[in-house]
Amino acid sequence: MVGGGSGGHITPAVAVVREILEMRPRAQIEFWTDFKYFKNVTKLCTELSLSWVNGREPRKGTSVRVRRILAGKFHRYSGWKLSTYFKHFDVTLKDIIIGNILGFLGFIGGIIISFFRLVRPSNRPDIIFLKGGYVSLPVGLIAKLFKIPYIIHESDAVAGLANRLLMKRAKKVAFGMPIPDDTKKAHPNFIWTGIPVGAEYHAVTESRVRSLKKAFSFNENKPLVVITGGSQGSENLNEATRIILPELLKIASVGLVAGRSHYEEMVDLKRYENWDHAKLESDFRMWEFNTTMNELMGAADVVVSRAGATTIAELASLKKAVILVPFEKLPGSHQVRNAERLGDLNAAVVLNDADMMKAPTKLLNEIRRLINSPKLRASLATRLHDEARSGAARRLAELIIEEAAANGK
Repeated sequence: MVGGGSGGHITPAVAVVREILEMRPRAQIEFWTDFKYFKNVTKLCTELSLSWVNGREPRKGTSVRVRRILAGKFHRYSGWKLSTYFKHFDVTLKDIIIGNILGFLGFIGGIIISFFRLVRPSNRPDIIFLKGGYVSLPVGLIAKLFKIPYIIHESDAVAGLANRLLMKRAKKVAFGMPIPDDTKKAHPNFIWTGIPVGAEYHAVTESRVRSLKKAFSFNENKPLVVITGGSQGSENLNEATRIILPELLKIASVGLVAGRSHYEEMVDLKRYENWDHAKLESDFRMWEFNTTMNELMGAADVVVSRAGATTIAELASLKKAVILVPFEKLPGSHQVRNAERLGDLNAAVVLNDADMMKAPTKLLNEIRRLINSPKLRASLATRLHDEARSGAARRLAELIIEEAAANGK
């Protein structure tokens, strides 16, 4: 199992691990991830009682070994012209020049580590599962070199660069989004599985919503809006929230997941979070990151989020009314494509990021519209839930076991 770089590449892979071990309890699994997400993966595997970290002997009955691998991210922005880079020179200098130099060095490091781990035939796995992203690229390239079979999973509507480079030699390429008929005919190894999510993501009853609000110390009789930019956070969503928060608190409780990369910039908002002897006296809470996102988003009446494919799949499974604010500058504009598809199906409200930043009250108005219309919320939630393809983790586990068995023979 190879995944990292973002939570969207970690949680689906862990869901697949869970299914593999339910089907084949004696399977031996290694989970390779980058240094940044090593602790996250270890924690998730420990929670599944699967921890075997960096060669340490596992507890009885465990069969997953978590290992670090170097990887390098290449910073690219969709739709930026040369003049745009000069306007954002501070971003360019840090993220484009220095970031790409470090990214290249990390990529070369990943190639070297993968080579020496896989060069001996006795160390080669029966199958490799690549969950996309830059962490998968060096491993996939060495797998191609040694003719080790691998399966790829692509969550987004637009395949990322790493997956595009590795698709040709993949045994199977699993997609989170439906595949057009002409594409399936041209590529018989393409298969639509959906996006794996953990079993803890499932439709939430009204009574459960009320109990979850209470568990997070919110008023169970007041609408709850959860705003999240993912594990690393979203600067733009955070800043828009800062501006509209005083008005938003007049109509709803608010939970903000500011993200690890931006939490310190938002600490001033803690002034809205008032406690009295462990009891929340206000309608606002903020987290750097919440480890029980299924419960936090499950408690919400409205969720405001970026449009990453894994987050969308989790929200669809939870059956939530969602406002998607896709980040337009990502390569391939895959978040925009993800959001547009659901907007066309009336399964989510879609708000352009640039429009939100120009006028944050647009976000406030969309939230207010959903808060004031329970029927609209229910309609959006139902349509989004209908788009969820359940059983994705089980289908991927079956594919992996099938290909591993074929290679083992």
